[in-house]
Amino acid sequence: MSTATVFDQGPQRTLEEAVDLDCREYRGGHTAVCAILGEAYGPFQKRLSTAYPDHHLRTGDLARVVELVRGQAVREWFEQVYGVASYAVEPVEASRDAMLSMGRYLTKHADYVSAVAEAAEDGIWTDAEVAALDEHTWAVIRKMLGMLAGAREAAKKGKGVQHG
Repeated sequence: MSTATVFDQGPQRTLEEAVDLDCREYRGGHTAVCAILGEAYGPFQKRLSTAYPDHHLRTGDLARVVELVRGQAVREWFEQVYGVASYAVEPVEASRDAMLSMGRYLTKHADYVSAVAEAAEDGIWTDAEVAALDEHTWAVIRKMLGMLAGAREAAKKGKGVQHG
């Protein structure tokens, strides 16, 4: 049974294929995944690999594998099926200078978005325009969430510290 859901274009691969691909690309491949999770290689590898279609991962095992491997293929599968976006947040320092720098960065990207809006006045989007908008959008999101994560980390470390 395939877990592929059909939308306009559908996912590029099934969830099973995505798990298998991510495990193959994980450092050490299926062998390492099985060893780290403390599973016997033979039976567990058969549940990970699409070469053995009758062997399926149980939900708990799927969760363990996805959490360990954190691969791009499974993330893309969920993005395609649910129409959501995912990203890895890397905390950055949320200092005054960093915040001012972020303000300048956002102004630069806001100017870019305004320019794209002007160019798209005709209602026709080219692949290049969409790709550029996509790149700028994700750049802003990553930076903003990184700064937010940095502020959260600083707040956890500074609990009970009073500003003076």
